[in-house]
Amino acid sequence: MSAKVTSSDRIEDLFPETPVRKIITPIERLMKVETTGGIVLIIMTVAALLWANLSPETYHHFWHMPFSLKIGDWLGNGDLHWLINDALMTIFFFNIGLEVKGEMTYGELHNPKAASLPIIAAAGGMLFPALIYLMLCPHGANSAAHGWGIPTATDIAFVVGCMAILGKKVPHALRVMILTLAIADDIGAILVIAIGYPSGDGINFAALGAGFALLVLINVLFRIGVRNLLLHGVIGVAVWAFFVKSGVHPTIAGVLLGLSVPAKAVVANSKMAHFASNVGGVLSGETKDRNEKYEVFTMLKRGASESISMQERLFKPLVPWVNFFIMPLFALSNAGVEIKLGGLEVPVMGAVALALVFGKPIGIFLFSLLAVKVGVSVKPSYSWKVLWGGGMLAGIGFTMALFVSSLAFDVGARQDSAKLGILLGSFCAAILGTIYMSIVSKKE
Repeated sequence: MSAKVTSSDRIEDLFPETPVRKIITPIERLMKVETTGGIVLIIMTVAALLWANLSPETYHHFWHMPFSLKIGDWLGNGDLHWLINDALMTIFFFNIGLEVKGEMTYGELHNPKAASLPIIAAAGGMLFPALIYLMLCPHGANSAAHGWGIPTATDIAFVVGCMAILGKKVPHALRVMILTLAIADDIGAILVIAIGYPSGDGINFAALGAGFALLVLINVLFRIGVRNLLLHGVIGVAVWAFFVKSGVHPTIAGVLLGLSVPAKAVVANSKMAHFASNVGGVLSGETKDRNEKYEVFTMLKRGASESISMQERLFKPLVPWVNFFIMPLFALSNAGVEIKLGGLEVPVMGAVALALVFGKPIGIFLFSLLAVKVGVSVKPSYSWKVLWGGGMLAGIGFTMALFVSSLAFDVGARQDSAKLGILLGSFCAAILGTIYMSIVSKKE
C-alpha cells in the first residue's frame, strides 16, 4: 500500500529539530506572508524620505559613494546608486521576466489575444498622462511643456509592493496584466527618453547588437538542450554588460533574459513517478550497497529537479531575495526626495500629480475597453471595476519619472516642482488605488 502525500506533509518535518531551526523557521514563515514584503517596502520608503529631508547631504553622499572595478586594462566606475538601479534591479526585472514567461507558457498570457491587452493598455497609460500634462502646463517662451514625458512611466517595483500589501485581494490575472503592462511601459519610457530627451552620446548600436546576439545564443543553447546554468549565467552577465555599454537601460536585459528561460520541464511527471516506483527498495533502505544507493539517489535528485521547469526553479528561490533585499534597498536609495517649497511652480507640480493619478487609469481603462470591443484582445477574467483599480496603482510613477524630470528641466525650482508632483501623485495613486482595490475586492 502506497502512502499518499498531502499538503500537510512538509519536507522540514523529515529533519531533526535543532536550535538553529527554532530561530529560522518562524522567520521563514513570516517571509512567506504576502503582505510582509510590502510592509518592509513602505518602511524603507518612509525612512528614505525622513533621511533625505533631515540630512540631505549625508543621504546624497552615501548613495553616490563612488567605487571602481578593474579587470585587466578595463576600468569601470560607478556609485552605490548605480549599483542598485542598474545591477541589482536587473535581477528584479529578470524575476519579473521569469514570472511573465511562466504565464505566457501555461497561464493568463498563453492566449495571444490575452497577451495583447497589457501592451495596448500600456500605450494608453502613457498617452493620456502626457496629454493631461500638456493640457494643464503653461506654454510660452519659457515653456514647462517639455516635461510631458515625466508622468508616462510606471514604477514596477512600487506597484509590486502595493499588490503585495493587498495580497489575495488582487486577482492573479490582474497581477500578471499589470506586470506585463509595466514591462511594456518601461520599454516605452526608454523610447520616450530617446525621442523626447536625446543626449549627446546616443545609443551605442554595436554594443546593443552584441547584447542581442548573445541573447540569441542563449535561446539557441536552450533549444539544443544545453542547460548548464553556469554557462548561461556567464553569458547573461555579458548581455547585461553590453546593454550597460549601449546606453539602453540594463534592466531591459533582465526582462529579456527572464523571457529566454524554458518554462517546460524536461522530465514528464509520469516518467518520474514510474522511476520512483521502481526504486522503492532503495528508498526504504532495503539495499545495503552504498554505491547503488548513491547512484539511485543521485538519479532521483536529478530527475526530481528536471521534473520542474527551469523557469520555476529560478523564479521561486529569487522571490524572497527580491522582496526582502533588492526592493527595500531600491526604495531606500530612490525614495529620498528632498521636499523644497521655495519658488514652487504649482502648475508643473499639479500637472505631474494629476497626470499620474487620473491619466494612468483613464488611458489604461479606455485602451483596454477599445481593444476588447474591436476584438484585438479578449475580455479579462476580472471585472472592469477591478481593471480600473489596477490602472490606479499603475499611476505610481517614481524612479523613471524622477529620471525624466532631471532630463526635462535644469536643476532649480521647476525640477523641484516636478519631483514634488511625482511624489504627491505617486503617493495619492498608491493610497487611493490600495483603498479602492480593497473595497472592490470585498464586493466581488
